[in-house]
Amino acid sequence: MQKILLSLTIVLCSFGAMAQNDTIINPPDTLGIDNSFIPTLSGGDLEGEGQEQEVSGLLNSSSDIFTNIASYNFGSARFRVRGYNGDNFVVMMNGVKMNDPELGFAIWANWGGLNDITRYPESRAGISVNPYEFGGIGGYSNVNIQASSKRKGTRISHSLTNRAYRNRLMITHNTGKMANGWSLSSSVSGRWAEEGYVEGTTYSNMAYFLSVEKQLKVNHRMGFTAFGSPSVRGRNGISTQEVYDLTGNNFYNPYWGYQNGEKRNSRVRSSHKPLFFLWDEYKISDKTTVFTNLYAQIGQYGQTRLNWFNAVDPRPDYYRNLPSYISTRNNPLISAEEATLLWKHDDTYSQIDWDRMYFANSKNLATIQDVDGEAGKTLTGLRSKYILEETHSDPRMLGLNSRISHKLSDKVILSGGINAFKYKSENYKIVDDLLGGEFWVDIDQFALRDFVDTDAAQSDLNHPNRIVKVGDRFGYDYDIHKNVIDLFGQVEYTHPKYDFYAALNVNSTKFWRDGKMKKGLFPENSFGESEKQSFLTGGAKVGLLYKISGRHFISIDGQMMNRAPGTRNSFLSARTRNEFVKNIAPEEVKGGQLSYIVRYPNLKMRLTGYHTSINNQTWNRSFYHDVLRSFVNYAMTGVDHVYRGMELGIEKNLSSTVTATGALAVGEYFYNSQPTATITTDNSSEVIDENRTVYLKNYYIGGMPQQAGNIGLRYRAPKFWWAGFNFNAYGDTWLSPNPDRRTDEAVGTFVTTDPQWGEVLDQTKLDSGTSVDLSFGKSWRFQRKYYLLLVLNINNAFDNTDYKTGGYEQLRYDSNDIDKFANKYGYMYGRSFYAMVRFSF
Repeated sequence: MQKILLSLTIVLCSFGAMAQNDTIINPPDTLGIDNSFIPTLSGGDLEGEGQEQEVSGLLNSSSDIFTNIASYNFGSARFRVRGYNGDNFVVMMNGVKMNDPELGFAIWANWGGLNDITRYPESRAGISVNPYEFGGIGGYSNVNIQASSKRKGTRISHSLTNRAYRNRLMITHNTGKMANGWSLSSSVSGRWAEEGYVEGTTYSNMAYFLSVEKQLKVNHRMGFTAFGSPSVRGRNGISTQEVYDLTGNNFYNPYWGYQNGEKRNSRVRSSHKPLFFLWDEYKISDKTTVFTNLYAQIGQYGQTRLNWFNAVDPRPDYYRNLPSYISTRNNPLISAEEATLLWKHDDTYSQIDWDRMYFANSKNLATIQDVDGEAGKTLTGLRSKYILEETHSDPRMLGLNSRISHKLSDKVILSGGINAFKYKSENYKIVDDLLGGEFWVDIDQFALRDFVDTDAAQSDLNHPNRIVKVGDRFGYDYDIHKNVIDLFGQVEYTHPKYDFYAALNVNSTKFWRDGKMKKGLFPENSFGESEKQSFLTGGAKVGLLYKISGRHFISIDGQMMNRAPGTRNSFLSARTRNEFVKNIAPEEVKGGQLSYIVRYPNLKMRLTGYHTSINNQTWNRSFYHDVLRSFVNYAMTGVDHVYRGMELGIEKNLSSTVTATGALAVGEYFYNSQPTATITTDNSSEVIDENRTVYLKNYYIGGMPQQAGNIGLRYRAPKFWWAGFNFNAYGDTWLSPNPDRRTDEAVGTFVTTDPQWGEVLDQTKLDSGTSVDLSFGKSWRFQRKYYLLLVLNINNAFDNTDYKTGGYEQLRYDSNDIDKFANKYGYMYGRSFYAMVRFSF
């Protein structure tokens, strides 16, 4: 892989040498470097301009060549720009931050299918000036949802693909600004598939968008926008290599099985979280503008999954169903050889057996005593051993966003603003399907097994022995509240030889839990409100762009900030109690980047080096512990990450019709601390261990390639057709490590010469991979107002289905038999296509 990337570097740098009077800039020799956003020029910003031109346009929105390549070509390999998680990139609508208040990252599915509306966002790369808010270290993207901003006309398109969905139909109509001062923009689309690329997956989605706007006065306008994207989607999961080998399918999906001859998926995700904006723009003067949004979000988000009580685990790839496990046991029912044959040839064994669960429920006649807590009250009927439950996290948010921009002089712009919101998520689960049974009893089976006191097994002591049926809430029910006030201020200065900006941020965050059930295990610490966690944080950033000439630029940017910890990781076990992880504290983010940018009519290039540290993070997971035979909560504090690397994007016009492009990302992303872990059982207040040292330092952050390269060619014919070719290479992909395997306790019984020592501690590195993408297109114009467009894209054209794009070590493990719970892997999809026809007028 190193040779591939070195070759790509040589080729890409040779493109730069083709520009007249250009100095060849070679990438620095560093340990590792990655990719991300970066300031760049929009088309035509500098073409034909003199060397002393004030190039403030460089800091304006643009389509960065590296970001484009990474987005369109590296996504199939699960590549992440600079290795960052999504909470380091800010996505905005109308200048309002759309990153989920709990998860931290933007959920694109909230507006999925509205491609005509979101097609041309304003974007900046990495640390940069941001007129809307302070911003993240990874950059930002803002979509203008105002009706007057949309190009007048109508678009009708239909797409065919073999990816997540099969068909997409989209209709968009924009009036532009009409004579009466009104503007209207609307769009609707539908996407659907009986089965996507992976077997057993389904897709159903209908997105909608409506925006109206009124010009009240020359200096005043208002508007209202609403959009949403309700969807229902059958999910797919990843598995172990043994399962892939048994089925001969690297895209095996354990979530489905046949029911009455039809495929049924047990993991169905349904989502509809519409957003509403009432906005106002008022120009106080030619120099000062105030823009205000009142925004809200409501909706539901649910995911189904199987649950069972006093029954055999129904998951087909459960480790006890695999030949490797059966071969180590004296199983009187089946041999490893018989299991292998069933895996290869019998879908009722290798997939979910719905009929067996229905049969088990139909035979489980039971009598429940003291129903609903009433002494002597009984119920006799079919008690489900298996059910399909649906877990929910339903948002409610109301916010105010206001910002002001003031042109202090021809060279100085001041801006600032506030974003304040109240957020609540309702977290609960309901019975989705009793699978032929008549009821389910709302008790905790692990507590029922482990405690003599039967009250400990009650999910809600306020309603003991509660009988639940389809649609009823059970198990857990709580709200997470989060209130945020975020302030920022920024100054921009433009000079003939340089541009400069600086920004400050102050943030106040408060969050807490409100339990709706009195858990039998935690009667004093589950019902009602928890204590409130409050954090006051802030940050600062600066940037300087030096204009060597009208074609060559050097920019340097730096940012430091701290931010409140995420709510999802701050609670020890939000499902069961009002208890926070010990020693949670704000995260610390520091970073810098240095860029060299070239902009000629026939050559565009950006070379960037960067270094980022994100420290003091909290990591919290729950999983089943084999030794304890119970779920445990594993929380780490003091988790530090380092992201450093280089990224190069280049575009060269070889002729009037042929354009060559290339990109190179070389990164090194790793843990940089020895976190402290606290381990507690989920069904008691017992602390198994605390202050356990986890030796994660210098382990790589897994689940993505840390190196990626691309070379592409594009031909645009004079008669309005084009063809493109892209070769992509990926390397340095590591499995995400299980922290508990990197502790003294995990290897305490071994010496360094034992084979198990390395098996437990070593991190798995995956093989490198490549792919080839092709694209074709043709457009026609009729009667000077009608346009027809045909597009065909083919990804992974050579059908490489053996490249592992990532995966993870299972948290559940046995140090004496490390293969008992084998690693899980994900593979890059094979050949896929996307074809579209669009008619516009």
